[in-house]
Amino acid sequence: MRALIAALLLAIAGPSLAAEIVVTNGDTLQLDGTIYRLEGVDAPEIDQMCLDQTDDVWPCGVAVRDRLSAHIGSRAVRCEDKGPDPIYKHRRIAVCSIENEATTLNEWLVREGWAIEFEPSAKGRYSAEEADARENSRGLWKGCFAEPRELRGWNRNGARLVGGGCHVGHENRTRDKLFRVDTPMPPGCPIKAKLALRAVGYEGIYHLPRCGSYQRLKRAQRWFCFEQDALAEGFRKALTCR
Repeated sequence: MRALIAALLLAIAGPSLAAEIVVTNGDTLQLDGTIYRLEGVDAPEIDQMCLDQTDDVWPCGVAVRDRLSAHIGSRAVRCEDKGPDPIYKHRRIAVCSIENEATTLNEWLVREGWAIEFEPSAKGRYSAEEADARENSRGLWKGCFAEPRELRGWNRNGARLVGGGCHVGHENRTRDKLFRVDTPMPPGCPIKAKLALRAVGYEGIYHLPRCGSYQRLKRAQRWFCFEQDALAEGFRKALTCR
């Protein structure tokens, strides 16, 4: 009986193995109702745009989400919970892997060039994978992109641009392409947001489809799938939302 109880306690305390998986972002998974952000990596935001090797704009945020979803497929994923996300309070931090695979999803994203190492949480664990992806122009590194944290902070004038397709001397022109006010809505992410000085104490204002101002806002700077994410990134709800 004691052995059985011990086995049950170990199973409860160990990493979770989830059967129902939804990839909500390039570095975010929802497993059986719990949202995990992959520790130590930073993938493009769902509404982020990048440049490909021919200097054309493409929706890299949606593409990376779809790449991760396709990589997982119907296989089971195990996540080791590392605690609450310090920024996105409704998420947990985790290292996740496909069952019976040694390479974690965190490492796979960086190695394939679909995410970059995110410090300080990475602590250099994925430096070799990032260097290899960069040198071999895999994934995002074929073109040019802004680090996701730069988009979240809307650092349009000084964003660090990385990738083999970035052109020295054309940084301002490239930033104009990457920081857009006419980005199309990512599938399943209908929340519009716009930076606004009048939103005292906030970065800007977000508008839900039910808001009276939703249709009037024609040019959104950001799009969100979840209201909690808009709040976490410093936006407040529009006053026309009832």
